[in-house]
Amino acid sequence: MGMAGQPNAAPVIIKRKKVVSGGGHHGGAWKVAYADFVTAMMAFFLLMWLLNATTEKQRKGLSDYFSPTIAVNRVSGGGDGTLGGDSMFSEETRVKAGTGGTADKKGASSGTEKDTLADEAAAEMRQIEKELLDRGGESRTMEQLLRHVITRVTDEGLVIEVYDLENAPLFTNDTAEPTAVTQALAGLLAEVLALTKNEIAVSGHLRSYPVTLRTNPVWELSAERAQRMRLLLEAAGLDAARMQRVSGFADRKPVTADSSAIRNNRLEVILLRRDR
Repeated sequence: MGMAGQPNAAPVIIKRKKVVSGGGHHGGAWKVAYADFVTAMMAFFLLMWLLNATTEKQRKGLSDYFSPTIAVNRVSGGGDGTLGGDSMFSEETRVKAGTGGTADKKGASSGTEKDTLADEAAAEMRQIEKELLDRGGESRTMEQLLRHVITRVTDEGLVIEVYDLENAPLFTNDTAEPTAVTQALAGLLAEVLALTKNEIAVSGHLRSYPVTLRTNPVWELSAERAQRMRLLLEAAGLDAARMQRVSGFADRKPVTADSSAIRNNRLEVILLRRDR
């Protein structure tokens, strides 16, 4: 028999309990607040690092980057713009260089002119170099002379290097007395260098001598040989006023791994660039 048939049975009470998930200290709201705090701290330390890692000039540049780049022209009329005034994008109405303005056109033009002069100077050096090397096809004698010569164009100018060959030295033994080869080379160089008005520099270089020598002649001898080449060039017709310097470098600038090699006995006649 069911409960409905039992008059003394206790009533059954059903209680519904509502459970709110995530409430109290088990919720996630604190995580959001903590994330905001960490982000703020990271931004703070990043700012401190940037302030320490940048210079005043760099910070000024950053400040200028975020500054307004176009100034308002409060004066109208009297100009040659569309409405009788200056364009707001014209150079006169912009904030000056450093706060959004454009670079100085005169400076840009100057840089372009320097590049043009440098290109012209390099082309001139190449032309003189070609004139010299082309002489090798004129005769067997000229070809033999040019075996002593190599050239290169540097920032200083056209370097004409004249050097000793085995059994064909430029000077007699360890002296500054030029051989017939050196005299002929001086005449050739004077003829080619007369094609331009650039200044000239001459430098002497020697191979290294044994350290056991009581007196090492490299400094005096390299300078004397450079001076002798200067005199030979001037005697061959080169204008003495074009000679800018004469120097001796002893054995301090060898061109081979073995500093005692005869190849290091050389003279450098330099056609200096005009744009330097």
